[in-house]
Amino acid sequence: MASNQSNRHVRRIVICLALLAIMAVLCLVPWGTARTQVRTLPDFTDLVDQVGPSVVNIRTLEKFGPEGAEETPTDDEAQEFFRRFGIPMPHAPRQTPRPKRQAPEREQSKGVGSGFIFSPDGLIMTNAHVVDGADEVLVTLADKREFKAKILGSDRRSDLALVKIEATGLPAIKVGDVGRLRVGEWVMAIGSPFGLENSVTAGIVSAKQRDTGEFLPFIQTDVAINPGNSGGPLINMRGEVVGINSQILSRSGGFMGISFAIPMDEAVRVVEQLRAQGRVSRGRIGVQIGPVTKEIADSMGLIKAQGALVMGVEADAPADKAGVEPGDIILKLDGKPIDRSSDLPRFVASIRPGTKSTVTVFRRGNTKDLAVTVAEIEPDAAPAKVGESPEIKNKGVAGQNFGLLVSELSEAQKKELKIKSGVLVEAAVEAAASAGLRKGDVILAVGNTAVASARELQAILAKHDKKKPLNVLFRREGWTQFAVIKALN
Repeated sequence: MASNQSNRHVRRIVICLALLAIMAVLCLVPWGTARTQVRTLPDFTDLVDQVGPSVVNIRTLEKFGPEGAEETPTDDEAQEFFRRFGIPMPHAPRQTPRPKRQAPEREQSKGVGSGFIFSPDGLIMTNAHVVDGADEVLVTLADKREFKAKILGSDRRSDLALVKIEATGLPAIKVGDVGRLRVGEWVMAIGSPFGLENSVTAGIVSAKQRDTGEFLPFIQTDVAINPGNSGGPLINMRGEVVGINSQILSRSGGFMGISFAIPMDEAVRVVEQLRAQGRVSRGRIGVQIGPVTKEIADSMGLIKAQGALVMGVEADAPADKAGVEPGDIILKLDGKPIDRSSDLPRFVASIRPGTKSTVTVFRRGNTKDLAVTVAEIEPDAAPAKVGESPEIKNKGVAGQNFGLLVSELSEAQKKELKIKSGVLVEAAVEAAASAGLRKGDVILAVGNTAVASARELQAILAKHDKKKPLNVLFRREGWTQFAVIKALN
Protein backbone atom coordinates (compact mmCIF):
# COMPACT_ATOMS: atom_id res chain seq x y z
CA MET A 1 0.00 0.00 0.00
CA ALA A 2 2.79 2.36 0.92
CA SER A 3 4.53 1.44 -2.34
CA ASN A 4 1.46 2.43 -4.41
CA GLN A 5 1.18 5.77 -2.62
CA SER A 6 4.87 6.36 -3.22
CA ASN A 7 4.48 5.63 -6.97
CA ARG A 8 1.52 7.97 -7.25
CA HIS A 9 3.50 10.68 -5.49
CA VAL A 10 6.40 10.25 -7.93
CA ARG A 11 4.05 10.42 -10.94
CA ARG A 12 2.53 13.62 -9.62
CA ILE A 13 5.97 15.19 -9.25
CA VAL A 14 6.92 14.16 -12.81
CA ILE A 15 3.69 15.61 -14.24
CA CYS A 16 4.19 18.87 -12.34
CA LEU A 17 7.74 19.19 -13.57
CA ALA A 18 6.63 18.53 -17.15
CA LEU A 19 3.95 21.23 -16.90
CA LEU A 20 6.42 23.68 -15.46
CA ALA A 21 8.83 22.97 -18.33
CA ILE A 22 6.12 23.60 -20.95
CA MET A 23 5.09 26.84 -19.26
CA ALA A 24 8.72 27.98 -19.15
CA VAL A 25 9.10 27.38 -22.92
CA LEU A 26 5.87 29.26 -23.68
CA CYS A 27 7.06 32.20 -21.58
CA LEU A 28 10.30 32.38 -23.54
CA VAL A 29 8.52 32.45 -26.93
CA PRO A 30 6.80 35.80 -27.69
CA TRP A 31 3.07 35.48 -28.32
CA GLY A 32 3.38 37.30 -31.65
CA THR A 33 5.97 34.74 -32.83
CA ALA A 34 3.76 31.83 -31.82
CA ARG A 35 0.88 33.38 -33.76
CA THR A 36 3.05 33.93 -36.83
CA GLN A 37 4.20 30.32 -36.85
CA VAL A 38 0.64 29.00 -37.09
CA ARG A 39 -0.36 31.34 -39.92
CA THR A 40 -1.03 29.75 -43.31
CA LEU A 41 -0.59 31.20 -46.79
CA PRO A 42 -3.56 33.27 -47.94
CA ASP A 43 -6.26 31.83 -50.17
CA PHE A 44 -7.03 34.16 -53.09
CA THR A 45 -9.91 32.18 -54.61
CA ASP A 46 -12.67 34.26 -53.01
CA LEU A 47 -10.91 37.49 -54.02
CA VAL A 48 -10.72 36.34 -57.64
CA ASP A 49 -14.44 35.55 -57.65
CA GLN A 50 -15.19 38.92 -56.03
CA VAL A 51 -12.94 41.19 -58.11
CA GLY A 52 -12.45 39.26 -61.34
CA PRO A 53 -15.68 40.48 -63.03
CA SER A 54 -14.48 44.11 -62.60
CA VAL A 55 -11.24 43.62 -64.54
CA VAL A 56 -11.24 44.19 -68.31
CA ASN A 57 -8.96 43.54 -71.25
CA ILE A 58 -8.13 46.53 -73.45
CA ARG A 59 -7.04 46.28 -77.08
CA THR A 60 -6.13 49.28 -79.19
CA LEU A 61 -6.24 49.64 -82.95
CA GLU A 62 -4.40 52.03 -85.23
CA LYS A 63 -5.58 53.02 -88.70
CA PHE A 64 -3.17 52.83 -91.61
CA GLY A 65 -3.59 54.33 -95.02
CA PRO A 66 -2.14 52.89 -98.25
CA GLU A 67 1.35 54.15 -97.35
CA GLY A 68 1.37 52.01 -94.20
CA ALA A 69 -0.05 48.93 -95.91
CA GLU A 70 3.37 47.48 -96.66
CA GLU A 71 4.46 47.38 -93.01
CA THR A 72 4.64 43.97 -91.40
CA PRO A 73 1.99 43.50 -88.69
CA THR A 74 3.08 42.17 -85.33
CA ASP A 75 1.20 40.57 -82.45
CA ASP A 76 -0.42 42.55 -79.66
CA GLU A 77 1.99 41.70 -76.88
CA ALA A 78 5.09 42.56 -78.91
CA GLN A 79 3.62 45.92 -79.88
CA GLU A 80 2.83 46.75 -76.25
CA PHE A 81 6.26 45.58 -75.11
CA PHE A 82 8.26 47.68 -77.55
CA ARG A 83 6.18 50.81 -76.99
CA ARG A 84 6.11 50.56 -73.18
CA PHE A 85 9.85 50.12 -72.75
CA GLY A 86 10.96 52.66 -75.33
CA ILE A 87 12.46 50.21 -77.85
CA PRO A 88 12.05 51.08 -81.56
CA MET A 89 9.54 48.76 -83.19
CA PRO A 90 11.26 46.67 -85.87
CA HIS A 91 9.71 46.51 -89.31
CA ALA A 92 10.36 44.24 -92.25
CA PRO A 93 12.08 45.86 -95.25
CA ARG A 94 9.62 47.99 -97.17
CA GLN A 95 8.92 46.63 -100.64
CA THR A 96 8.63 48.81 -103.71
CA PRO A 97 4.94 49.75 -104.01
CA ARG A 98 3.19 48.50 -107.09
CA PRO A 99 1.55 51.03 -109.44
CA LYS A 100 -1.94 49.69 -108.79
CA ARG A 101 -5.11 51.22 -107.44
CA GLN A 102 -4.83 52.85 -104.02
CA ALA A 103 -5.26 50.36 -101.17
CA PRO A 104 -8.13 51.04 -98.76
CA GLU A 105 -7.52 52.26 -95.22
CA ARG A 106 -7.10 49.41 -92.77
CA GLU A 107 -6.76 48.86 -89.03
CA GLN A 108 -3.87 47.15 -87.31
CA SER A 109 -3.59 45.99 -83.73
CA LYS A 110 -1.52 48.52 -81.79
CA GLY A 111 -1.33 47.16 -78.26
CA VAL A 112 -2.91 45.27 -75.41
CA GLY A 113 -3.38 46.13 -71.76
CA SER A 114 -5.67 45.91 -68.78
CA GLY A 115 -8.11 48.09 -66.89
CA PHE A 116 -10.94 47.92 -64.38
CA ILE A 117 -14.47 49.20 -64.01
CA PHE A 118 -14.49 52.36 -61.91
CA SER A 119 -18.25 53.01 -61.94
CA PRO A 120 -21.31 50.94 -62.91
CA ASP A 121 -22.14 53.31 -65.81
CA GLY A 122 -19.12 52.25 -67.85
CA LEU A 123 -16.17 54.36 -66.64
CA ILE A 124 -12.94 52.36 -66.86
CA MET A 125 -9.50 53.27 -65.48
CA THR A 126 -6.28 52.24 -67.17
CA ASN A 127 -2.78 53.55 -67.95
CA ALA A 128 -2.28 56.41 -70.38
CA HIS A 129 0.37 54.46 -72.28
CA VAL A 130 -2.15 51.67 -72.94
CA VAL A 131 -4.43 53.93 -75.01
CA ASP A 132 -1.90 56.54 -76.14
CA GLY A 133 -2.07 57.11 -79.91
CA ALA A 134 -4.93 54.65 -80.43
CA ASP A 135 -7.53 55.31 -83.15
CA GLU A 136 -9.89 52.79 -81.62
CA VAL A 137 -10.13 51.22 -78.16
CA LEU A 138 -11.87 47.88 -77.60
CA VAL A 139 -12.82 46.74 -74.10
CA THR A 140 -13.60 43.09 -73.37
CA LEU A 141 -15.40 42.31 -70.11
CA ALA A 142 -14.93 39.17 -68.05
CA ASP A 143 -18.18 37.78 -69.51
CA LYS A 144 -16.64 38.15 -73.03
CA ARG A 145 -18.82 41.08 -74.09
CA GLU A 146 -16.84 43.54 -76.21
CA PHE A 147 -17.42 47.30 -76.46
CA LYS A 148 -15.90 50.19 -78.36
CA ALA A 149 -14.66 52.71 -75.81
CA LYS A 150 -14.29 56.48 -75.90
CA ILE A 151 -11.23 58.08 -74.31
CA LEU A 152 -12.53 60.77 -71.94
CA GLY A 153 -9.09 61.95 -70.92
CA SER A 154 -5.47 60.90 -70.65
CA ASP A 155 -2.65 62.28 -68.48
CA ARG A 156 0.88 61.29 -69.44
CA ARG A 157 2.52 62.78 -66.35
CA SER A 158 0.71 60.35 -64.06
CA ASP A 159 0.26 57.67 -66.77
CA LEU A 160 -3.50 57.50 -66.14
CA ALA A 161 -6.42 57.44 -68.54
CA LEU A 162 -10.21 57.26 -68.26
CA VAL A 163 -12.29 55.56 -70.96
CA LYS A 164 -16.07 55.07 -71.27
CA ILE A 165 -18.17 52.26 -72.68
CA GLU A 166 -21.93 52.40 -73.27
CA ALA A 167 -23.14 49.98 -70.62
CA THR A 168 -24.89 50.10 -67.25
CA GLY A 169 -25.10 47.93 -64.16
CA LEU A 170 -21.47 46.90 -64.40
CA PRO A 171 -19.60 45.42 -61.39
CA ALA A 172 -17.52 48.39 -60.25
CA ILE A 173 -14.45 47.72 -58.16
CA LYS A 174 -14.26 48.96 -54.58
CA VAL A 175 -11.59 51.59 -53.83
CA GLY A 176 -9.41 50.90 -50.79
CA ASP A 177 -7.59 53.15 -48.33
CA VAL A 178 -3.94 53.37 -49.39
CA GLY A 179 -3.09 54.86 -45.99
CA ARG A 180 -3.87 51.48 -44.39
CA LEU A 181 -1.59 49.59 -46.77
CA ARG A 182 1.45 48.16 -44.97
CA VAL A 183 4.80 46.92 -46.20
CA GLY A 184 4.74 43.12 -46.13
CA GLU A 185 0.99 42.94 -46.75
CA TRP A 186 -0.30 40.44 -49.31
CA VAL A 187 -1.69 41.89 -52.55
CA MET A 188 -3.01 40.44 -55.80
CA ALA A 189 -3.04 41.56 -59.44
CA ILE A 190 -5.39 40.59 -62.25
CA GLY A 191 -4.61 41.50 -65.85
CA SER A 192 -3.63 40.39 -69.33
CA PRO A 193 0.14 39.77 -69.38
CA PHE A 194 1.24 39.15 -72.97
CA GLY A 195 -2.42 39.12 -73.96
CA LEU A 196 -3.33 36.22 -71.62
CA GLU A 197 -6.63 37.47 -70.22
CA ASN A 198 -7.70 37.15 -66.57
CA SER A 199 -4.30 36.09 -65.28
CA VAL A 200 -3.92 36.25 -61.49
CA THR A 201 -0.61 36.85 -59.69
CA ALA A 202 0.11 37.62 -56.05
CA GLY A 203 2.88 38.84 -53.77
CA ILE A 204 3.59 41.35 -51.04
CA VAL A 205 4.06 45.10 -50.78
CA SER A 206 7.84 45.64 -50.91
CA ALA A 207 7.87 49.39 -50.19
CA LYS A 208 5.76 52.54 -50.30
CA GLN A 209 6.48 56.09 -51.46
CA ARG A 210 9.00 55.05 -54.12
CA ASP A 211 10.17 58.15 -56.02
CA THR A 212 10.18 56.80 -59.56
CA GLY A 213 7.68 59.25 -60.98
CA GLU A 214 7.59 63.01 -61.41
CA PHE A 215 4.43 63.53 -59.37
CA LEU A 216 3.57 60.10 -57.94
CA PRO A 217 5.03 58.11 -55.03
CA PHE A 218 4.70 54.53 -56.27
CA ILE A 219 3.82 51.33 -54.40
CA GLN A 220 6.56 48.75 -54.95
CA THR A 221 5.57 45.07 -54.94
CA ASP A 222 7.03 41.70 -55.91
CA VAL A 223 3.81 40.74 -57.70
CA ALA A 224 4.58 39.31 -61.16
CA ILE A 225 3.75 42.12 -63.62
CA ASN A 226 4.56 41.84 -67.32
CA PRO A 227 3.71 43.77 -70.51
CA GLY A 228 -0.07 43.64 -70.83
CA ASN A 229 -0.66 43.88 -67.07
CA SER A 230 -0.45 47.66 -67.42
CA GLY A 231 -3.58 49.39 -66.17
CA GLY A 232 -4.82 46.45 -64.14
CA PRO A 233 -5.72 46.67 -60.44
CA LEU A 234 -3.55 45.92 -57.42
CA ILE A 235 -5.92 44.44 -54.83
CA ASN A 236 -5.60 44.02 -51.07
CA MET A 237 -6.93 41.09 -49.05
CA ARG A 238 -10.22 42.93 -48.46
CA GLY A 239 -10.96 42.89 -52.17
CA GLU A 240 -10.26 46.61 -52.61
CA VAL A 241 -8.13 48.18 -55.32
CA VAL A 242 -5.21 50.09 -53.78
CA GLY A 243 -3.13 50.72 -56.89
CA ILE A 244 -2.91 50.59 -60.69
CA ASN A 245 -0.08 48.45 -62.04
CA SER A 246 2.04 50.72 -64.21
CA GLN A 247 5.75 49.92 -64.42
CA ILE A 248 8.32 47.19 -63.93
CA LEU A 249 12.02 47.42 -63.20
CA SER A 250 13.64 45.03 -65.65
CA ARG A 251 16.74 44.49 -67.75
CA SER A 252 15.06 41.96 -70.02
CA GLY A 253 11.58 43.46 -70.44
CA GLY A 254 10.05 40.67 -68.33
CA PHE A 255 9.28 40.35 -64.64
CA MET A 256 12.33 40.40 -62.36
CA GLY A 257 10.77 40.76 -58.92
CA ILE A 258 10.15 44.52 -58.82
CA SER A 259 7.00 46.21 -60.05
CA PHE A 260 5.33 49.54 -59.35
CA ALA A 261 1.72 50.60 -58.94
CA ILE A 262 0.16 54.06 -58.87
CA PRO A 263 -1.47 54.63 -55.44
CA MET A 264 -5.25 54.69 -55.77
CA ASP A 265 -5.73 57.89 -53.75
CA GLU A 266 -3.50 59.75 -56.23
CA ALA A 267 -5.20 58.04 -59.17
CA VAL A 268 -8.70 59.04 -58.04
CA ARG A 269 -7.70 62.71 -57.84
CA VAL A 270 -6.40 62.58 -61.40
CA VAL A 271 -9.37 60.64 -62.77
CA GLU A 272 -11.91 62.99 -61.22
CA GLN A 273 -10.31 65.85 -63.16
CA LEU A 274 -10.26 63.78 -66.35
CA ARG A 275 -13.93 63.00 -65.82
CA ALA A 276 -14.86 66.64 -65.25
CA GLN A 277 -12.72 68.44 -67.82
CA GLY A 278 -10.77 65.88 -69.85
CA ARG A 279 -7.43 67.14 -68.58
CA VAL A 280 -5.48 67.61 -65.35
CA SER A 281 -4.58 71.02 -63.93
CA ARG A 282 -1.44 71.12 -61.82
CA GLY A 283 0.25 73.89 -59.93
CA ARG A 284 3.76 75.21 -60.48
CA ILE A 285 5.90 77.90 -58.88
CA GLY A 286 8.88 77.95 -61.27
CA VAL A 287 11.87 76.56 -59.39
CA GLN A 288 14.55 74.00 -60.12
CA ILE A 289 15.30 71.95 -57.04
CA GLY A 290 17.77 69.39 -55.77
CA PRO A 291 18.18 67.23 -52.66
CA VAL A 292 19.58 68.64 -49.42
CA THR A 293 22.53 66.42 -48.54
CA LYS A 294 24.36 66.51 -45.21
CA GLU A 295 27.22 68.42 -46.83
CA ILE A 296 24.85 71.05 -48.21
CA ALA A 297 23.04 71.33 -44.88
CA ASP A 298 26.37 71.83 -43.08
CA SER A 299 27.53 74.46 -45.57
CA MET A 300 24.25 76.37 -45.24
CA GLY A 301 24.06 76.13 -41.45
CA LEU A 302 20.99 73.89 -41.45
CA ILE A 303 20.90 71.47 -38.51
CA LYS A 304 19.12 68.63 -40.34
CA ALA A 305 19.35 67.52 -43.99
CA GLN A 306 15.78 68.13 -45.09
CA GLY A 307 13.74 70.19 -47.53
CA ALA A 308 14.29 71.07 -51.19
CA LEU A 309 17.32 73.08 -52.30
CA VAL A 310 16.41 75.80 -54.81
CA MET A 311 18.92 75.40 -57.64
CA GLY A 312 17.28 77.88 -59.99
CA VAL A 313 14.39 80.34 -60.18
CA GLU A 314 12.53 81.05 -63.41
CA ALA A 315 12.32 84.74 -64.23
CA ASP A 316 8.86 86.27 -63.56
CA ALA A 317 7.53 82.92 -62.31
CA PRO A 318 5.50 82.79 -59.06
CA ALA A 319 8.55 81.91 -56.95
CA ASP A 320 10.53 84.79 -58.44
CA LYS A 321 7.72 87.25 -57.75
CA ALA A 322 7.40 85.90 -54.19
CA GLY A 323 11.10 86.52 -53.49
CA VAL A 324 12.40 82.94 -53.55
CA GLU A 325 16.13 82.94 -54.31
CA PRO A 326 18.55 80.27 -55.58
CA GLY A 327 20.27 78.78 -52.56
CA ASP A 328 17.12 78.90 -50.45
CA ILE A 329 16.01 75.66 -48.86
CA ILE A 330 12.23 75.21 -48.96
CA LEU A 331 11.23 73.60 -45.66
CA LYS A 332 7.43 73.85 -45.77
CA LEU A 333 4.55 74.52 -48.14
CA ASP A 334 1.39 75.80 -46.43
CA GLY A 335 2.78 74.46 -43.16
CA LYS A 336 3.30 70.96 -44.57
CA PRO A 337 6.91 69.79 -44.00
CA ILE A 338 9.08 69.01 -47.04
CA ASP A 339 11.09 66.03 -45.84
CA ARG A 340 12.58 65.18 -49.24
CA SER A 341 13.04 67.35 -52.33
CA SER A 342 10.66 65.07 -54.29
CA ASP A 343 7.84 66.06 -51.91
CA LEU A 344 7.77 69.64 -53.21
CA PRO A 345 6.67 69.08 -56.84
CA ARG A 346 3.94 66.69 -55.68
CA PHE A 347 2.65 69.14 -53.08
CA VAL A 348 2.71 72.06 -55.50
CA ALA A 349 1.11 70.04 -58.30
CA SER A 350 -1.83 69.16 -56.05
CA ILE A 351 -2.66 72.85 -55.48
CA ARG A 352 -5.26 74.44 -57.72
CA PRO A 353 -3.68 77.10 -59.99
CA GLY A 354 -4.44 80.62 -58.73
CA THR A 355 -4.32 79.58 -55.08
CA LYS A 356 -2.27 81.73 -52.69
CA SER A 357 0.13 79.59 -50.68
CA THR A 358 2.91 80.12 -48.15
CA VAL A 359 6.45 78.88 -48.77
CA THR A 360 8.76 78.63 -45.75
CA VAL A 361 12.42 78.96 -46.75
CA PHE A 362 15.72 78.72 -44.90
CA ARG A 363 18.08 81.50 -45.97
CA ARG A 364 21.42 82.47 -44.43
CA GLY A 365 20.64 80.98 -41.04
CA ASN A 366 17.03 82.17 -40.75
CA THR A 367 13.59 80.95 -41.80
CA LYS A 368 11.25 83.17 -43.73
CA ASP A 369 7.65 82.84 -44.93
CA LEU A 370 6.95 83.99 -48.50
CA ALA A 371 3.51 84.38 -50.12
CA VAL A 372 3.32 82.76 -53.56
CA THR A 373 0.42 82.54 -56.02
CA VAL A 374 0.55 79.13 -57.68
CA ALA A 375 0.44 79.10 -61.49
CA GLU A 376 -0.53 76.26 -63.82
CA ILE A 377 1.91 73.85 -65.44
CA GLU A 378 2.16 74.42 -69.16
CA PRO A 379 3.78 72.25 -71.84
CA ASP A 380 7.54 72.25 -71.47
CA ALA A 381 9.27 74.96 -73.46
CA ALA A 382 12.94 75.55 -74.12
CA PRO A 383 14.35 78.35 -71.98
CA ALA A 384 15.13 81.63 -73.69
CA LYS A 385 18.81 82.04 -74.48
CA VAL A 386 20.87 85.11 -73.68
CA GLY A 387 22.25 86.79 -76.80
CA GLU A 388 25.85 86.25 -77.82
CA SER A 389 28.20 88.29 -75.67
CA PRO A 390 30.74 90.74 -77.13
CA GLU A 391 34.44 90.18 -76.57
CA ILE A 392 35.53 89.95 -72.95
CA LYS A 393 38.47 91.92 -71.60
CA ASN A 394 40.74 91.17 -68.66
CA LYS A 395 40.71 87.39 -69.08
CA GLY A 396 42.77 85.03 -67.00
CA VAL A 397 41.72 85.49 -63.35
CA ALA A 398 41.63 82.02 -61.82
CA GLY A 399 39.92 80.44 -58.80
CA GLN A 400 42.70 78.27 -57.41
CA ASN A 401 41.69 74.75 -56.34
CA PHE A 402 38.12 75.30 -57.50
CA GLY A 403 38.62 74.71 -61.23
CA LEU A 404 37.39 78.16 -62.27
CA LEU A 405 38.68 80.63 -64.82
CA VAL A 406 36.68 83.87 -64.85
CA SER A 407 36.71 87.32 -66.43
CA GLU A 408 35.09 90.72 -65.99
CA LEU A 409 31.71 91.57 -67.47
CA SER A 410 31.30 94.66 -69.62
CA GLU A 411 28.62 97.21 -68.81
CA ALA A 412 26.79 96.18 -71.98
CA GLN A 413 26.71 92.55 -70.82
CA LYS A 414 25.43 93.52 -67.38
CA LYS A 415 22.67 95.54 -69.00
CA GLU A 416 21.75 92.67 -71.29
CA LEU A 417 21.68 90.21 -68.38
CA LYS A 418 19.86 92.74 -66.16
CA ILE A 419 22.36 92.39 -63.32
CA LYS A 420 24.47 94.93 -61.45
CA SER A 421 27.52 92.76 -60.80
CA GLY A 422 29.06 89.37 -61.47
CA VAL A 423 31.86 87.62 -63.33
CA LEU A 424 31.83 85.48 -66.44
CA VAL A 425 33.02 81.86 -66.35
CA GLU A 426 35.61 81.40 -69.10
CA ALA A 427 36.36 77.79 -68.15
CA ALA A 428 35.08 75.29 -65.58
CA VAL A 429 37.11 72.13 -64.96
CA GLU A 430 37.49 69.46 -62.29
CA ALA A 431 35.70 70.67 -59.10
CA ALA A 432 33.69 73.42 -60.81
CA ALA A 433 32.72 71.16 -63.71
CA SER A 434 31.66 68.40 -61.30
CA ALA A 435 29.37 70.90 -59.59
CA GLY A 436 27.68 71.67 -62.92
CA LEU A 437 29.28 74.99 -63.81
CA ARG A 438 30.33 75.59 -67.41
CA LYS A 439 31.70 78.22 -69.76
CA GLY A 440 29.30 81.13 -70.25
CA ASP A 441 27.78 81.00 -66.75
CA VAL A 442 27.78 84.25 -64.80
CA ILE A 443 28.74 83.94 -61.12
CA LEU A 444 26.71 86.33 -58.95
CA ALA A 445 27.76 85.25 -55.44
CA VAL A 446 29.91 82.70 -53.63
CA GLY A 447 29.65 81.69 -49.99
CA ASN A 448 26.58 83.95 -49.61
CA THR A 449 28.72 86.96 -50.63
CA ALA A 450 27.95 88.97 -53.78
CA VAL A 451 30.77 89.10 -56.34
CA ALA A 452 31.35 92.42 -58.07
CA SER A 453 34.63 91.62 -59.85
CA ALA A 454 37.07 88.84 -60.65
CA ARG A 455 39.46 90.26 -58.05
CA GLU A 456 36.77 89.99 -55.35
CA LEU A 457 36.07 86.39 -56.32
CA GLN A 458 39.73 85.54 -56.11
CA ALA A 459 39.97 87.08 -52.63
CA ILE A 460 36.91 85.17 -51.39
CA LEU A 461 38.21 81.87 -52.71
CA ALA A 462 41.63 82.46 -51.16
CA LYS A 463 40.09 82.88 -47.70
CA HIS A 464 37.66 79.96 -47.97
CA ASP A 465 38.44 76.76 -46.05
CA LYS A 466 39.26 74.26 -48.80
CA LYS A 467 37.97 71.39 -46.67
CA LYS A 468 34.43 72.81 -46.75
CA PRO A 469 32.08 72.91 -49.76
CA LEU A 470 31.45 76.30 -51.34
CA ASN A 471 27.98 77.39 -52.49
CA VAL A 472 27.81 79.39 -55.72
CA LEU A 473 24.97 81.49 -57.13
CA PHE A 474 25.11 81.87 -60.91
CA ARG A 475 23.06 82.84 -63.97
CA ARG A 476 22.56 80.66 -67.03
CA GLU A 477 20.21 81.25 -69.98
CA GLY A 478 17.84 83.47 -68.03
CA TRP A 479 17.78 81.24 -64.95
CA THR A 480 19.47 82.07 -61.67
CA GLN A 481 20.83 78.81 -60.26
CA PHE A 482 22.69 77.36 -57.29
CA ALA A 483 25.58 74.89 -57.07
CA VAL A 484 27.96 73.50 -54.44
CA ILE A 485 31.66 73.09 -55.29
CA LYS A 486 33.95 70.73 -53.40
CA ALA A 487 37.46 72.16 -53.63
CA LEU A 488 40.41 70.03 -54.70
CA ASN A 489 43.10 69.92 -52.01
